[in-house]
Amino acid sequence: MTLSWRFSALAERHRALGSKLEDWSGMGTAWTYDKDIYAEHVAIRTKAGLMDVSGLKKVHLVGPHAIAVLDYITTRDMGKIYPGRSVYAAMLNERGHFTDDCIVYRTGPNSWMLVHGSGSAHEEINKQAAGRNCAVLFDDDLHDLSLQGPLAVDFLAKHVPGIRDLKYFHHMQTTLFGAPVMISRTGYTGERGYEIFVRGQDAGKVWDTILAEGADMGIIPCCFSVLDMLRVESYLLFYPYDNSQMYPFANEQPGDSLWELGLDFVVSPGKTGFRGAEEHARLEGKERFKIYGMLIEADGPADLGDEVWADGKKVGVITCPSYSTLTNKSMAIARLDVDKAVHGTPLEVKGKGMQAKAIAHQLPFDDPEKKKRTAIG
Repeated sequence: MTLSWRFSALAERHRALGSKLEDWSGMGTAWTYDKDIYAEHVAIRTKAGLMDVSGLKKVHLVGPHAIAVLDYITTRDMGKIYPGRSVYAAMLNERGHFTDDCIVYRTGPNSWMLVHGSGSAHEEINKQAAGRNCAVLFDDDLHDLSLQGPLAVDFLAKHVPGIRDLKYFHHMQTTLFGAPVMISRTGYTGERGYEIFVRGQDAGKVWDTILAEGADMGIIPCCFSVLDMLRVESYLLFYPYDNSQMYPFANEQPGDSLWELGLDFVVSPGKTGFRGAEEHARLEGKERFKIYGMLIEADGPADLGDEVWADGKKVGVITCPSYSTLTNKSMAIARLDVDKAVHGTPLEVKGKGMQAKAIAHQLPFDDPEKKKRTAIG
């Protein structure tokens, strides 16, 4: 494992399940377990699964200037976010290119929490907060346990009053099994799910109790890699794995516009003045590619980086493949030439382990109206 400087309180539990704790974002993360990953995928789609996603970085911003810091570094209008609500946002550089994404939680009048992955959010927060009335705390004790799937709410309803009324992208301060927690109606699966933010000292108890009490409901521990299978179906990007940082263009710096990634919706209507705003606006209509879906004629997944061809030439690359035993479909997120990112366009996959016909397919594959993740009751 790469030298890690961040540690999950659940590390020994992951090792007991067969994980070697591969590094992600500085933390040993359970990328795989010694069991069938397809069973984990089925559990989350039909019952529920529990994942340790504590490798996500949690940063608290406290003070009257915190809102100004967040308004500048993200694409969302923070004035519209009230305590108890959260929002998905992007962060850009001066070139108008995507550098990280995050969820911003308003936890009080002058208090916020930003949760992000392996991009530059933490560094940008510190840079913009310098000299302002805004305290910044990187909270590596706070663990993030993600309970995802259609039965997640039924399990939590036994222990958390009001959980059925918690709306999508809202959160609540409560207790679970006697431990203080913040439960957020968010996740990275496309299912109805919840993220449970809990202190390191309580993480083991919460993890163990959910798995013990949820066993009869079919709730099982799930590894980090199952998220790739779920995110393909649900059109959830993962920086930098879907970006030119991973698949660079010749003679160009890494960097992609929100228009290319299909993330332009994360700019609040009418918002200006955020970092990279002018360049973002200028880049509309200048896309070099489009992130799009692919449906492949195969009985298994393609591979990361497999080439996509059409009309005798390379027209793209697969950034994340997936195969579902529920639908028997081989799918992928791909970077395609703009003219090929049209639903139904004939394509070919050319990789070391696969030569197959395919078509361009609009995203998401699963629940395109997002009814599952937004359901109430």
